[in-house]
Amino acid sequence: MKARLTLLATLALSIVLVYAVPAFAGDNGEGLVGETDDKIITFFSLGLVLFFIAVASLGSWLQSVLERRKEARKSTHAKHQIGW
Repeated sequence: MKARLTLLATLALSIVLVYAVPAFAGDNGEGLVGETDDKIITFFSLGLVLFFIAVASLGSWLQSVLERRKEARKSTHAKHQIGW
């Protein structure tokens, strides 16, 4: 059963990809924003770097907020157990 499902999924993906290839090859190599030059690559790369910096910063901030909440919950639980 599992092998049949895997074979069917692979076949479906192959059929979709066979028909998708000519759709991407019709613009003589141009991308979605036109001819790719150094300026486009530079700005895209800069945006990518800034995106990952933002994701790392936001993730770090979120982790610290959640860690503070966890410590506050643990201390409240400990106070209830001890009876203070």
